[in-house]
Amino acid sequence: MSERPRFHLAFPVRDLAEARAFYGDLLGCPEGRSSAEWVDFDFFGHQIVAHLSPNEAGHKEHNHVDGEEVPVRHFGAILSMTAWKELANKLTDVGTRFIIAPQIRFQGLPGEQATFFFLDPSGNALEFKAFHDDSAIFAR
Repeated sequence: MSERPRFHLAFPVRDLAEARAFYGDLLGCPEGRSSAEWVDFDFFGHQIVAHLSPNEAGHKEHNHVDGEEVPVRHFGAILSMTAWKELANKLTDVGTRFIIAPQIRFQGLPGEQATFFFLDPSGNALEFKAFHDDSAIFAR
C-alpha cells in the first residue's frame, strides 16, 4: 500500500456547538457531514466524529509517563515540528489550560518527542506531538 491509511475515531461530546467551535474554529478542522447527533471533522487528514453523548465525555484515569500524569484515554495527531510549535503558541496565546504543557519528552533517548496535552470542552484529552525525525516515532 503506497498511501498511509487514515484512521477513524468516534468520541463523545456534551454539546455539538462547543465541539464545532473547538475542533472547527480553534483547531481549524474542516467540518464534514453532520446530523442533530454527530458531526464529522477532518482532523489533520483523519476522520473524527463527535457524537452527542454527555454522560460519556471526559477522561478519568492517568498513567505515569516520564514524570507526568498522562490521561489514559486520549487522542491527537503527530505534526511536523513547525506545525507543532505553531499550534502550541496559538493555544498558549488563547489561554489554553494544558494538562501537560508543551515540552520535550524522553530527551536524548530513543523516541524523543515534543508533546502537550489539553482538554476539549467536553473533557476529552488530546495530545499533539512532533518528532525531529519520523523514524523515531516507533523507536525503542
